[in-house]
This record gives sequence, C-alpha cells and structure tokens, in this order.
Amino acid sequence: MRSFYTTISLLTISIFFTGLAWAEVPSETTQETLTVTANKMEENIQKVPIAITAIDGYEIEDMNISSLGDLTDYVPNMMLFQHGPYGVNTPTVRGIQAPLYTNQVAAGMFIDGVPVLSAVGFDDSLLDIERIEILRGPQGTLYGKNTEVGAINIISRLPDNTFQGKVSADVGEDNKRVGTLSMTGPIVKDQLYFGLTGQYYTKDGYIDHGVTGEPVNDQESWYGRGQLRWTPSDALDIQFIATMLERDDGAGNMVPLSGDAPAPDVDEYNKSENQSQSLKISYDITDSMILTSISTRWVYDDIRSNDYDFTQANVVRADNDRTYETLSQELRLNGSTDRMQWVTGLYYDRNDTNNYNVMSGAFPSDTTDRDLKSDTYAVFGQLRYALTEKMGVTGGLRYERKEEEVDDHSIRDDDSWEDISPKFSLDYAVTPEIMGYATVAKGYRSGGFSIEKTVNPDYLSYDEEELWSYEIGAKSQFFNNRLFLNTALFYMDIDNMQMNESIVVNGANRDYITNAAKASGYGAEIDMRMLVTTGLNLFANFGFSDIEFDEFSDAKGDYKGNKNTYSPAYTFSVGAKYRMGNGFYAGADVVSYGKMYFDRANNDSRDSYELVNAKIGYEAESWDVYLYGKNIFDKEYNSYNYFGGFCNLYSEPREVGVKLSYRF
Repeated sequence: MRSFYTTISLLTISIFFTGLAWAEVPSETTQETLTVTANKMEENIQKVPIAITAIDGYEIEDMNISSLGDLTDYVPNMMLFQHGPYGVNTPTVRGIQAPLYTNQVAAGMFIDGVPVLSAVGFDDSLLDIERIEILRGPQGTLYGKNTEVGAINIISRLPDNTFQGKVSADVGEDNKRVGTLSMTGPIVKDQLYFGLTGQYYTKDGYIDHGVTGEPVNDQESWYGRGQLRWTPSDALDIQFIATMLERDDGAGNMVPLSGDAPAPDVDEYNKSENQSQSLKISYDITDSMILTSISTRWVYDDIRSNDYDFTQANVVRADNDRTYETLSQELRLNGSTDRMQWVTGLYYDRNDTNNYNVMSGAFPSDTTDRDLKSDTYAVFGQLRYALTEKMGVTGGLRYERKEEEVDDHSIRDDDSWEDISPKFSLDYAVTPEIMGYATVAKGYRSGGFSIEKTVNPDYLSYDEEELWSYEIGAKSQFFNNRLFLNTALFYMDIDNMQMNESIVVNGANRDYITNAAKASGYGAEIDMRMLVTTGLNLFANFGFSDIEFDEFSDAKGDYKGNKNTYSPAYTFSVGAKYRMGNGFYAGADVVSYGKMYFDRANNDSRDSYELVNAKIGYEAESWDVYLYGKNIFDKEYNSYNYFGGFCNLYSEPREVGVKLSYRF
C-alpha cells in the first residue's frame, strides 16, 4: 500500500510542477501525432478507438530502452516477466498472462509482420526502430489466436534515398560492453535500397558462484538485421527483412530458497539462436485500394543446461534442446471511400515444435521427446462506417481453426479447435479534439497439447480460453496539441481459463494444464504526453487491474475470490526529458509495479516496488555522449518462493554506464 501512495504522490507532484511551467508555454509549441497501423491501415493514433501506446525510435533512444522488458515499463497495465532462465519471458496485459507450460502468450508480438506467439523466444533487439505500437484489449479480430488481451507491433525503420549511418559504444558496470553499427541508403536511387544493423553485447552476471566466486549469469549476444527494399513503381513496394540473434548466456537469475549463492556442479548455459525472415509486398491497385502480402518464417533454437539443485551434488539437472518454427502467410485487401474504411484477408500458419528434455541426477533419468505440429487457417474482416461527421461504427469478425497433432514416440494424438472472434465499436467526436469510444470484443488463446511430458493421457490437451471485454475510453488533445491525454475503463469475463490444476494421480498431486477456472475483472488506464515548452517533455501513465477467480478449485484447495497470478495490482511511470538549445540533454523517470502473486492460493508474492532511471548528456550535430543510470538507487525487487517454493529470483542491480554515438 505504501508503494501505491508513493506513485500517487509522484503523479500529484508532476501535475503541480506542470501547472507552474504551463504559464510560460509559447502558443506555437505543439506535438506531432503519430500515424499507426493498429487496424492494419494507416491512421492517426488519436482517432483509433483502441487503447494504444506508441513509442517511436527517438523515444526509444531517449528513454534508454534496449529490451522488451524496458519497453513494458512505460506501458500502462503491462509487464514482461522473466521466469529465471534467459529467453523465457511472458507478457502480462490487463492482469492476464498465459501459463508457462502452454508455451503460449496472452499478447502476441509481431516484428515486421513476423508473429511471435510463444513464451520461449519472446524477445527481440530494439535497433533502428520506426515505432512500436502496444495495443491493449482483445485483438483477435485482426490478429487472431494468442492476442487475447493485446498485441505488440514492432516496425523497423525502412531505408530510402537518404544514406545515413550510426556507430555507438556503450560501456557500463559489470564489464558491460555494447557495440552497434547501422547503415541505410540507396543502391539505385528511387528504386532499390538497403539497410544493415549489427550489435554485439556482453555483460558479467550479478550472481556469483558459491565456490568459485565467478558470475554464473553472464550474458553475451550477437544481433544482425539486413533489409532490401525495391520500389519499381509508385504503386509497388517490396520489402525483405532477415534477422539473426544468437545468445551465449549463463544460468539466469535463479538462486536457492536459502538465499545462499548457487554452487552448481556443471556449467549452466543458454545457447539460443533466433532467426526470422519476412517478405512484404504492397501494391496500390487504385488510390483507395491496397493489396498486401506478408510471408514470414521464424525459428528459435533453445539449447540450455541448468543445475536445479544449486549445489555441488548431482541431484537435479535439466538439459533442453527445443526448436520452434513458424511459417506464416497473410494476404489482405484494404479499401476506403469517403465514409468507409475496410480490411479483409486470409491467414495461415504452420508451427513445428520439438521439445527434447532430459532430467537427470540422483534418480532415474526422465526424458521427454515430444513433437507438436499445428496448422492454423483464418479469414477475417473489419469495417468502419461514418454514420455522421462525428460518429462512426466499427464491426469485425474472424473465423480461425487450429489443427494440431502430437507425437512423443509413445503417444500419438490429434485435435482441433476453432473460434469466431467478433468486435463492435462505436466512436464519437465530442469536439475536434476529444473522441470517445465504446467497444465490445472477444479475444482467445488457442487450445493445444502440453509441451511437457504428461503422465495421465486424460490431460494431454486443453481447450481454448475465451475472453469478452467491454471497454469505454476517450482520446483527447488540448492546448494546440501540447497535451495528449488518453483514458480507458474496461471489464472482462474470462471463461475456460488455462491454469495449472492440481490433480491426484496414483495417490500423488500433479499439476496439469486444464481449463479449470472462470474469472472476471476490471481496470483503468491513463496515458499522458505533454510538451510543456520548447525542449521540455513530460509523460505519465497509470494502469490498474483487478482480476479474481469466480470459479477455481482443485485437489489442493478452493481459490474462489483469489487474485489471478502474475497480475500486478497496478503499473505506473512518470518522467521528464529536457533538451536545451546548446545541446545539453537530461531525462529521468520513475517506474513502479504493484504487488502480484505467483500461485493460485495467493501464498507467494512479489511486493510492490519503484525504480528510478536517469540520463544526461550532450548532443552535437554528428555525435552524442550520455551518462545513464538504471535503477540508480539499487532497489531490490526479488521474487521469493517462486514456482511453489522451488527457488528465488534475484532482481537486476543498479547499472551505470556511458554511451557514445557518431552519425554519418
């Protein structure tokens, strides 16, 4: 509760000082509105009846955002949680998160059209980004499965006729060293363009081995992206993007419950490789009709070894070799008239997953070798019609079918799931600067087979989870676009929730993924951006959500009325940045998360906390230098008794560094 009052106090203080500064705001000061493609068409963000936070590439650099975890710190009602090992991340949006063992997500990510819908590999390097759009609320109509409560769109900066490049070096605590190089420009003017981006990252860990004293959770990665863009005519735009991310990391942030330094008897590692390719072809059939094809491939190879007893004894060891591959194809047609904008399309993806896992140690070795293959087909459409100059209505529908088969050399089975995801929205322009909207939409998370070894074949698969959302919101801009203020209120009904259910098998309790629960919840969001005066920008966002189980019981108890897991009571961030005419730059912000529970019984939790970040520097015409600090007061926000008393997860300590960039 103290943390909640702290965040409210910070918001009050920021509003007070904003009011003092407002008296000197020149009338010509204004902010530009962003153009987003949330509805798979270009629109002014303030006119789209969806709760959206959009961050462009300049803000990403200003706020020192280098990962998705950094990004979600500045989005209301959103969190990205690392489950111990590096590369295993799951997003929470509006209090909803997918259970880890489904290897699914409640909010999908789309990187230049490449769908990333699994928890393992839910990561990407945020370099040369045009903008990132974070959509909250069900997005099933246009994006399909696993966008139950949101979607993240990452759009890379496209090359054009301007040749430009940038090289940067970042040096920080714990022997952190980062080198980045990017170049874009024309190969053939007005027709063919290229883009190249590369980064090397290394940093020592902050958890030391209990015997050797050496860091056990060091990080090292290499990232590269190549782009080709061909515009043979004004009507045709062809873009090909390929990426590769390789990691050679240590054990992650897990420590024993005792809090002692871990002392594994083997070298723990995560050697993963993530690659993607996307081909986007856009053709303007007419001035008001566009045909778009997006073909993608995404592959994640996850090779890791972990000593889960944290000791020199060979008690529990896990060796994993997992491969995830997704091929997808979307074909859509956009059109518009004076009063109508619409999009319709077809979608297909093929997913291949192999989970090879060996548990060994002071007990007989247990091996899981499970192959999952699925095909998903969808047809979708959405239309907005202007009833009057001030009022519009939007309707959308998606039919999607998933067919999956499992083979683990002892069990072969197949199943299918299908869903219809409707959406209806009404928007009304109260004034030219204020738009209100009301939306009813359905989102869902697809059914599937467990990726883990299942003892009881009755619990081999689980059905889809369904969510109905009812939302009202307002988007407003004041004082000649110097202040953008967007708000939303929502209520959700969740049925057939995919949860870990404890079931007695052969006299012992075992957790399986089942559709064991029903829940409901409500919440609110505020997202504010303000240009106080030339060079001085403020931002603040606040999210509150309360998701409780209406029905949920198993062999261990009755959880009715308990809070949903991995659901922070609130999220909050407030900050400011200032650029002086002489090149001086300064920025600072506070990030806060409310209390959340790890287990359905609400016994294990992480307390609320706040982090303070800051950055100062000097910006010249062709070079910049910055001194930055993340979590500058070295606040601990550890997760104790994680995963039912398996281990503790240690939080990242303070990081201070210097970054130098040169543009050419």
